[in-house]
Amino acid sequence: MKNDVIRGKTAIVGLGSSNFGDMYRQRDAQRSAEDLGAAALRQALDDAGLAKSDIDGLCLMRIPSYQTFGSMLGLDPGQLRHVSQYEAAGRMAGVAMQAAAMAIASGMAETVALVYGNNGRSVGARYGGDYSYGALSSYESVYGMTSPGAGVGLAYSRYVKEFGVPDDALAPLAISNRKFAMNNELAVMRKELTYDDYMNSRYIAEPLRLFDYCLINDGAVAMIMTSAERAADLRKPPVLIDSMGANTTVATTYQVQDNFWASATDVADRLWSESGLSPADIDVASIYDNFTPTILFSLEAFGYCKRGSGWEFVRDGRIEAGGELPVNTSGGHTSESYMQGWNHLAELVRQVRGESANQVPNCGYAHYVCYSPIITSIVFSKA
Repeated sequence: MKNDVIRGKTAIVGLGSSNFGDMYRQRDAQRSAEDLGAAALRQALDDAGLAKSDIDGLCLMRIPSYQTFGSMLGLDPGQLRHVSQYEAAGRMAGVAMQAAAMAIASGMAETVALVYGNNGRSVGARYGGDYSYGALSSYESVYGMTSPGAGVGLAYSRYVKEFGVPDDALAPLAISNRKFAMNNELAVMRKELTYDDYMNSRYIAEPLRLFDYCLINDGAVAMIMTSAERAADLRKPPVLIDSMGANTTVATTYQVQDNFWASATDVADRLWSESGLSPADIDVASIYDNFTPTILFSLEAFGYCKRGSGWEFVRDGRIEAGGELPVNTSGGHTSESYMQGWNHLAELVRQVRGESANQVPNCGYAHYVCYSPIITSIVFSKA
């Protein structure tokens, strides 16, 4: 959808989130994605000053049944005009939010609840180690490509060779994430991470080390979206969707020879040209980091720096508090929580509201990027 159609028409007005750190320290085999999502939704409704009877749209991710979840909530027959349900893949967070925005802008719904729930740590979830995660991945497993980390590690190895990147190039990313998480009461990992800690950590899929990997943890995030007109009368300052875009490839992860570059630059070109914004206008960014190299790929594709120079761009505090472009100010997927994009989106809402634990002064524009098989990008702004 063209940004002149969507711009300023929809807003996030309610936000709810688990305390990821508390849940990480206390596993519970009885914990369900539905229960976690319902708790976060109650928070989001209260945050917005709305009741569940105000919801006429429901968008779920990683919660397996909208019917079961709707019944748990006690929603009335005929209440929902828009329902959508997304698989447990991080690329879907941006897709879900964009779909909800389009539903509201087109009049299909007025107030949509977006709910994500994840009990992965308590039930012993693992990402990788077999070839069950993709239709064609059995052909890749014979080469040892049995996890997303292996694929990103391979892509980063090519990047290192092509651009002459040093061995410690990813350290600033993991360390910056941890510095932000140390000040975030919701975060899982709040102990200082030093350069030596990072460099001495073991390889998981070389050249990726332990601290280049996302967490596996429990938690939930919920948001309430509505029209900009209705948002103006609610409890919290509305956070508008200023612009957004997406592009995808239908090939499986490791068969994309350009590592999603064409898709990402297509989104970037349309986002900036249609919005009239540029990277210089952005005050803070949340970049999907299931593995730290995706931060570099994202910064380059969206024009914050030249291709091959992202590892230089992130050095010397540029992405930390007080830097030119603070990135992942809640601690990211490697230190705050792995909510498959949703904690990133939540943090940008807090930043625009002025409620972040690591608040960027005068935050006017906040940028979400997911560099994955489905590239999504959303710019949030103040009303």
